[in-house]
Amino acid sequence: MLNPQAPTPMSIARRFLQAAVLLVATAVLSGCNLLVLNPPGDIAARQGQLIIVATVLMLIVIIPVIALTLLFAWRYRASNREATYKPDWDHSTQLELVIWGIPLLIIIALGAITWISTHLLDPFRPLDRISAGRPVPADVKPLEIQVVALDWKWLFVYPEEGVATVNEVAVPVDRPVHFSITSSSVMNTFYVPALAGMIYGMPGMKSELNAVINAPGVYDGFSANYSGAGFSHMRFKFHGMSDADYQRWLNDVRTSNLSLTRAAYLELEKPSEREPVRHFARVDNGLFDAVLNRCVDTDRLCANQMMAIDSTGGLGLDGLKPLATPRRGDPRLGAYVSAAVCSVNDAVPQSLAGPVVGMKTP
Repeated sequence: MLNPQAPTPMSIARRFLQAAVLLVATAVLSGCNLLVLNPPGDIAARQGQLIIVATVLMLIVIIPVIALTLLFAWRYRASNREATYKPDWDHSTQLELVIWGIPLLIIIALGAITWISTHLLDPFRPLDRISAGRPVPADVKPLEIQVVALDWKWLFVYPEEGVATVNEVAVPVDRPVHFSITSSSVMNTFYVPALAGMIYGMPGMKSELNAVINAPGVYDGFSANYSGAGFSHMRFKFHGMSDADYQRWLNDVRTSNLSLTRAAYLELEKPSEREPVRHFARVDNGLFDAVLNRCVDTDRLCANQMMAIDSTGGLGLDGLKPLATPRRGDPRLGAYVSAAVCSVNDAVPQSLAGPVVGMKTP
């Protein structure tokens, strides 16, 4: 009579097939360069180390639990008549200490590591090192890059060089970079896995990222937050270059015959997909601030100007006529609220009883 528990040829073949698939997958993955865990940027590398440490700490519990589950299932199976049988057992102080003590210690360790790393890797925090054992030289100034997430492309403005690019950004290797990030319409996410973690860009708000790339190369950057039909192709190339190559790249950008004026930006802002790389040799002054304050169109009032008025109690219906004046949102007109109105004193509300205070004429 056949033993029903004996393995059949089909089950043996299935086990061999599973083992073969596992070996092939292991071999394939062993040749992969997991960029998130082995990035060329110092901030991303420290974040990758944090992931590894957290995973190892959690495996201290996970691996024994899995192993003990398999062990108990085998040892206390129905066919094992030699296993210890204690139907009245219900408590063990030593076992309770292990079950609750080890997870508690792991949670304390994870909490301490997370708290420290949250401050050390704060994207708003200026860099104190280029890489391990290499502090930032005192005479090195971070490169300023302003990032605008558009539908569905990326705009990069270099305010110090007076140039801009679409879907391409370049930085020198081993030089700190300070990104100012916003969005033109919907929430988006600026993400270069080789450089640092994901940073959200939101309309009317500015996020920041301080990072550095430590190896030359061309890396992928993309949006990591769904933003509509063209989201899948909202990608750009991030170039890490030597100082000489970076200067050559800048000179090449400056040879472009395109200028990023306010009118050109309003055209660029319109939704479009699969935008090619584009260079602008000239950029209007204050363009990023106008994007941030939602007033690239000079017929619109800037958000910071509107908030300055609101902070004084508002202008009421009498303020609607002057606010509708064309070009009121042009930052070149300067501040239009007097310092007295912005000061904190009891007389401020009375100053708004008449015409708009301190507003310049166009």
